[in-house]
Amino acid sequence: MKYLFGLLVVLFSVNDLNKIAKVNALKKEAKEAFQNEDFELAAVHYRMLVDSFQVEDENVLLNLASAQYHLNDTVSAYGNYSELSSSSSNAVKSIAEQQLGLMKYNEQKYEEALHHYKQSLKADPTNEDSRYNYELLKKLLKEQEEEEKQDQNEDQENKDEQEKQDQEKQDQEKKDQEEKDEQEGEEKKEGEGEEKDEEGDPEEEKEKKEGEEKEPQEPEEGEEPKEQPEPSTEEKLKEMNISEEKAQMILEAMKNNEIQYIQQNKRKPTKRRDSKKPDW
Repeated sequence: MKYLFGLLVVLFSVNDLNKIAKVNALKKEAKEAFQNEDFELAAVHYRMLVDSFQVEDENVLLNLASAQYHLNDTVSAYGNYSELSSSSSNAVKSIAEQQLGLMKYNEQKYEEALHHYKQSLKADPTNEDSRYNYELLKKLLKEQEEEEKQDQNEDQENKDEQEKQDQEKQDQEKKDQEEKDEQEGEEKKEGEGEEKDEEGDPEEEKEKKEGEEKEPQEPEEGEEPKEQPEPSTEEKLKEMNISEEKAQMILEAMKNNEIQYIQQNKRKPTKRRDSKKPDW
């Protein structure tokens, strides 16, 4: 029994030694491939160490994430770096945060990148690469903020200037229109005045016409006098200074006398004409 137990211990020891030897050999090959920038081969070796040999060395996982980053396998690299950012080793954690900051910087997510660089420095203040990246990015963000502010000010100034020009243009157009309306109004008044002068005052024209009708026009030299129209009965009565009532009474009296005269003539005997006498 003792012999069997001892044999098993020997066998397990041999297997462990073989495993350790293979792990060390893979680590060496992976490191050499990485240094030679053969990131694809390095990633294969590091993946074998993690998946096949279940190596729990955080440096192996960190190197695997770096090889994946160089191969543009950003999804796998980001996942591994994120896992290492909670490492108990400040050195590993600092490098993982540094790499996460670099990936966010490449995506132009500068605020997130600055946060990762800051976490990297908290984990390891001696990480000069993270410090340099942090200060550089901080300066870049400040300059970007100032440029954006300056652009906003310039945009506002341009907007104000454009509004001012538009207002001045509107005021000038309004002024020109008012001057045009005023000029048209004056021209219209002048035209009405000239038309009124040509037409004359209706009352004056009426009085002038009546005066011309009342005053007889003398014939010009060599021209026969025009026959004046017969004055009306009303005008004759006005000239005789007799009212229409009085004229009516006179007419009635004349009419009665005429009737009486006719009646008297009817009463006189008619003499027989002597045939022996001539008619005349």
